[in-house]
Amino acid sequence: MPDASPGPIVIVGAGLAGLFTALKLAPRAVTVISAAPLGEGASSIWAQGGVAAAVGEGDTPDAHAADTVAAGAGIVDAAVALTIASQARARILDLSDYGVPFDRGNAGAYVLSREAAHTANRVVRVSGDRAGSAIMTALIARVKETPSIRVHDGLEAIGLVVARGRVAGVRLMATAGGAGFQMRASAVVLATGGSGSLYAVTTNPAMARGEGIAIAARAGAVIADPEFVQFHPTALDVGIDPAPLATEALRGEGAVLINRAGHRFMPAIDPRAELAPRDIVARGVFAEIEAGRGALLDCRNEPGARLASAFPTVYAFCLASGLDPLIDPLPVAPAAHYHMGGIATGINGRTSVPGLWAVGECASTGLHGANRLASNSLLEAVVVGARVAADLLAVKPGAAGAGAELVPVAAKGAGRALPREKAEALVRPLRQAMSSQVGVIRDAGGLAAARTTIGEFEREGAGDASLANMGLTARLIATAAAARTESRGGHFRRDFPVPDPAWAKRTFVRLNGDGRVVFLGRSATGFAGVVAEGAV
Repeated sequence: MPDASPGPIVIVGAGLAGLFTALKLAPRAVTVISAAPLGEGASSIWAQGGVAAAVGEGDTPDAHAADTVAAGAGIVDAAVALTIASQARARILDLSDYGVPFDRGNAGAYVLSREAAHTANRVVRVSGDRAGSAIMTALIARVKETPSIRVHDGLEAIGLVVARGRVAGVRLMATAGGAGFQMRASAVVLATGGSGSLYAVTTNPAMARGEGIAIAARAGAVIADPEFVQFHPTALDVGIDPAPLATEALRGEGAVLINRAGHRFMPAIDPRAELAPRDIVARGVFAEIEAGRGALLDCRNEPGARLASAFPTVYAFCLASGLDPLIDPLPVAPAAHYHMGGIATGINGRTSVPGLWAVGECASTGLHGANRLASNSLLEAVVVGARVAADLLAVKPGAAGAGAELVPVAAKGAGRALPREKAEALVRPLRQAMSSQVGVIRDAGGLAAARTTIGEFEREGAGDASLANMGLTARLIATAAAARTESRGGHFRRDFPVPDPAWAKRTFVRLNGDGRVVFLGRSATGFAGVVAEGAV
């Protein structure tokens, strides 16, 4: 039976998933932990596409779920997909109530975009490509008006406190200075975001290093599908880290991919051309770059002159990089964008460890399978965030009151052992190895070399909690990628280039007592009841 005792709830992460969950918990007191001031450091605010939802005439949740299953390459949990698609309309209304100004036509209907692998226009957007920014701005304003939500920023989670088999708190480190703290909690919700900045080429902010996955794994949580990383095919290749994103909606509006010779290459790869699933388009772009022909996104005809008003974020990125998209095709390259894998949870965000919930990109509900359908990530964050809140209110009733308190810990518990310059020097080769050897196209030799690099990183960074967590998440990704001897969705093996029906199941792993990765029985539906098969 779950522990129903009242007590503080701590949410780690202040992106869309964390803030939406906190608002849904009101008036129950919650404490939100954020590494940066609200609105900074979260991938959510950078999201350009929007929220996928079957709210258009003739569209249905069943069709949305079917598209999700098809894009996920055989390992989507279909029941999860249908549940999330069915609750999309209600969550769009919630966001509207919180003040999100979704684009609407003259008759009041939502203006809907189509993105890759959707069979209908169903992406609800704001000012074309400003959905993430607009949603986060509205939620931050509402959070600041909500007395039951206390925010502590400038703190990074480095571990969980586990007592008698359940999570009882969180260990924290100040992002400036490295002072250590501990915070007691009756429940912890991890909403720590993605893992893209483990890669040298990424669209994610620098803080998206996968550390939430690692701290959950160290607490005993099952991790699902870590090998499945989605690479956005059209990051602007302009030498900026993180790479600016050229939203997929551009291709939905008619932009095409060409090489430097002006040849449009996607129609020969897939009949859906530029609107094929992201993994297929990313490999097509990667192949042109690898062959020396380059890859460019041509917006000159479509959306053409509409680009500046319809996609102001992309247009501003182009101008800042010295590009005129009405004259110049835009150089693009695949970039680590979204981690389909993460902390294994059910549809209500519960993990395999009592007292621990997870939501958003750090979690893995089974919605995305091997390849996330465009704009399903923001949808999952709000649908599961609402369900996490309902679950917590059901099993942990409590009145409004004070949030959790910070308790300083001894200096040795702070978790930062290396000067920032030394840490950055260690991180650089790790990111390069992840991009070159655990990236768009993988093979046994490259994965073995990456695992060696990761092992060296873990040894040299030992004692530094943040580096240790980065290293563990990188090891989980590379180890699972080496074990999956097939190609499926975002995981493509040059040495095993076709899907194997025997591998049409999800991956579940955990750490054993000495920190090695243990593979559990693979399952097509969920993480409950998997059995150990051995350690790697």
